[in-house]
Amino acid sequence: RSNPYQADLLRDGVRRYLQLPAEQTVLMLHAKVAQKSYGNEKRFFCPPPCVYLTGPGWKLQQEQIKGGRDAGEAGTHVCGYMGLDSMGSSLAETQKLTFEEQADARGFGCAKALYISDTDKRKHFRLVLKLFFSNGQEIGTFPSKLIKVISKPSQKKQSLKNTDLCISSGSKVSLFNRLRSQTVSTRYLSVEGGAFVASARQWAAFTLHLADERCARSDFPLREGYVRYGSVVQLVCTASGVTLPPLVIRKVSKQCAMLDVDEPVSQLHKCAFQLHGSERMYLGLSTEKVIQVQASPCPKEANRELLNDGSCWTIIGTETVEYTFSESLARAREPASPVPLITALQLTGGGDVAMLEVQGEYFHARLKVWFGDVEAETMLRSPKSLVCVVPDVSAFGSDWRWLRYPITVPLLLIRDDGLIYSSSFMFTYTPEQSFLPGPPAPSDAPQDSDKLLDSIHQEFTRTNFHLFMQS
Repeated sequence: RSNPYQADLLRDGVRRYLQLPAEQTVLMLHAKVAQKSYGNEKRFFCPPPCVYLTGPGWKLQQEQIKGGRDAGEAGTHVCGYMGLDSMGSSLAETQKLTFEEQADARGFGCAKALYISDTDKRKHFRLVLKLFFSNGQEIGTFPSKLIKVISKPSQKKQSLKNTDLCISSGSKVSLFNRLRSQTVSTRYLSVEGGAFVASARQWAAFTLHLADERCARSDFPLREGYVRYGSVVQLVCTASGVTLPPLVIRKVSKQCAMLDVDEPVSQLHKCAFQLHGSERMYLGLSTEKVIQVQASPCPKEANRELLNDGSCWTIIGTETVEYTFSESLARAREPASPVPLITALQLTGGGDVAMLEVQGEYFHARLKVWFGDVEAETMLRSPKSLVCVVPDVSAFGSDWRWLRYPITVPLLLIRDDGLIYSSSFMFTYTPEQSFLPGPPAPSDAPQDSDKLLDSIHQEFTRTNFHLFMQS
């Protein structure tokens, strides 16, 4: 632990951060699978890996650099390189990213010319993004999630045993259209200004939900399972929440929608989306507009419908990884990486000591767990596990003995130089009403509310409190 004076300074800084977080977020979007290139061909990753920079911390750090010595205007913009995580990869195998500011103030960069050759024998790999300010100051290194290498889209009927190629309900996908198989004509389904568009530059990730077509059209409850052709689905933009109407997903073969196929949908399959309940109306495009397109009946086969090029989409699963940090309290200009990611919490222990295990990735010995503005005693178990002592609730106020309402605090990880890593996880202290002085307060909660709480939270009794964990 640091000395008391430094500890008080740090706690005051954390309080200011919690009131006005000056965060920097790196958001990476990429496909789950990548098709291998053979010989001299370069089969670029499609959709191309994209990076978004968000948060007020970027501008604050740029202003700090401008205020420093020998820093002109040219030294403050963000640039980077993206490549595969192969050992000893040269700069020639990476692609330079330049970030442009969009209308929503996000920085956007895209790596359009990355590929994996047949000389690389790996079955999985990661992308690695290295970010710098243009004055040479390093921001950090950020890995993608694992990407599976495939030789080509599977032409066989998919077996549910091969689940890593099947697409499940609730997963994220991207859709793109390619006229006459020409790469230059690729258009990605995207959302701009709340409207669906077919963009040549940017793509959106959509959550693909299976809907229950037996219910009324205005109410499609979502269900779990792998998506099969002939299913009613809904596409929801993960960034904006904009939703397309219910659609029936159809397999496409030789420009025809096949109405009698019910096999699982697989990565990089050609498919079409029929508007549910319509007569041969399909989701299509005309240049950059997303429109409804009428299919024609197939004269030779009743179970097929003829489509034009604009109604045929390629579907592929996508991944999103987000790194958030704040340098507002950092005492040194070290790179922010490795940026830890929290994925789950596990509460254990009993008696006078409650222990919280923080599970995730990229943990190291320089990290401490903080409950709001209170530092917890922290031990590193492995790069995927931190264990800490849950601070007593009295640390959050002198009147804790009279507490009648839950206290919820955010969970943070703070590096020993003051760099803050926020998370989406919260920790809640909830009073045990039966131990509180005074008359019992009337409860509006239904009698089975305890069962509901037990299904959501993990419960642990410590002195006169239940400790609840929630994300």
